[in-house]
Amino acid sequence: MTGTEHATDDAGILPAMGSYGYADLGRLMSLMTGDEKHGPAATSTLDALWVLYDRVLNVDPCDPGAGDRDRFLLSKGHGPAAFYAVLAAKGFIDATLLPGFGGFGSPLGYHPDRVLLPGVEISSGSLGHGLPLAAGTALGLRARGLARPRVFTLVGDNRLRRGGQAGEPACHCDLQRLIHLWLARGHSGQVRAGALVGADRGRP
Repeated sequence: MTGTEHATDDAGILPAMGSYGYADLGRLMSLMTGDEKHGPAATSTLDALWVLYDRVLNVDPCDPGAGDRDRFLLSKGHGPAAFYAVLAAKGFIDATLLPGFGGFGSPLGYHPDRVLLPGVEISSGSLGHGLPLAAGTALGLRARGLARPRVFTLVGDNRLRRGGQAGEPACHCDLQRLIHLWLARGHSGQVRAGALVGADRGRP
């Protein structure tokens, strides 16, 4: 099945884990309801998350803790519905969990929890801590001699302002395997995106 095909047209049947495509993401997100869904904030990340998990990240839902995997750290964890939808589409979590979003006993909290969900690297939601954690993760991998894994982090505009202090030391540490992605919403409501690969920018 390609990334653009529908897994099923029957609204009453959820297909097998990992058998979804991009066209199914809206339906998967619609299974999660409530004010704490933060729909606009979550939807703004949907395309970026899909491209990462569909085309970029070296991750395996059958072995989410593999040592040589890429690490993705969602700093923009306030409103993780899109993240959960993509994890379900790619087989990390069962889509039948989605309707329980935010409910008592559900592993799908209003902020993602790395202890409860496979494929989640950090428990995020607090503003500004994604980039510092990503820089530390990249440094830790390098100290362990793991040259293959890359570290990605996705932040929003508020989180970029709060966590931007980590950018300079990350550059000075020459973290070639750190990729910093950001999303910002302009006055018109249009979402802008950018990326910075953690090379030695700013090094004297």
